[in-house]
Amino acid sequence: MTVAITGANGFVGAACVAEARAQGLAVLAVYRRTPLPEWADDPGVTPMQLDLGAPGAAAQLMQTLPEHSALIHAAAHLGDDPKALRRDTVDATRQLIAARGQRDIRLVLVSSISVYDTDRVQPHETIRESSPLLPVTDLGAARDPYAGAKRAQEHLLHDADTEDAWILRPGAIWGPTRSWHALQGFWASKLFVTIGSDGELPLTHVDHMARAAVAAARTPTAGVSVVNVLDDDRPTRARFLRAHRRCYGWPRLNVTVPYGAWLALARLLRPVAGKLPGLFREPVLRARMMPLRWSNDRQRGAFGLEDIDTFEGMMARTRDGEASQ
Repeated sequence: MTVAITGANGFVGAACVAEARAQGLAVLAVYRRTPLPEWADDPGVTPMQLDLGAPGAAAQLMQTLPEHSALIHAAAHLGDDPKALRRDTVDATRQLIAARGQRDIRLVLVSSISVYDTDRVQPHETIRESSPLLPVTDLGAARDPYAGAKRAQEHLLHDADTEDAWILRPGAIWGPTRSWHALQGFWASKLFVTIGSDGELPLTHVDHMARAAVAAARTPTAGVSVVNVLDDDRPTRARFLRAHRRCYGWPRLNVTVPYGAWLALARLLRPVAGKLPGLFREPVLRARMMPLRWSNDRQRGAFGLEDIDTFEGMMARTRDGEASQ
């Protein structure tokens, strides 16, 4: 099998290339700007420079792929610019789906748990693949443009009545060079403010993400199958903070504010919320900080994967991986 990987020089895409090669698969590594130097010495990796948002690029990619191959679509704009998200995330995905047509090319879309509509769930609920999703809307009107773009990607795949495709919804992806995450709180100068709760942090180590993506690329499915991709060992924010301090020594200064107290503050500031940062706006606060439980049972059932190590073990591996780079 040949596996094409878009965004192959990005954080997730590069990990997918490494995992596919470790499993002996030929890789077509699709990148927009700079190929990774390790590809030059690997005869199993064929670099392909493409701007997937450009006219004809998706068709060129699909024409390069043989039948019975797979495409892991990890390329996406990571910021909040609606124009860039529309071009590089939504339109690029639309063109890939159209260019694939009815060919025997398994499609694996790297989506996000940000597509869940946390305004329609209650604290301590368990989020499953069947939980409520954000409405499909213009990116400028979405809870945040990135989440809106990911939801639009999924809608395109379902709307096309696609066969043999996977939608993978990872949590906050972490790993070497990205040991921290956006679901902990915020910095106030040298002080970090943790918005504490007893909910699980929906984290996904990049190595676990890559294993799931390559497993999906190798696994046939009927129609479009959706899977949450999450670490089995999901810490609370307090446990994450302890482990990160032990491995990295920071943040040295931290104050923890209970989620309920911060939610009350956000509601008090609702009349001026439009002028404040995201965590002062209730929809964003609920999406990032509300105490929830998460299910990855379908991931286990579909691919039979388990964590490589405990959470603390993965944190130590992450630190050691950075030291070896």
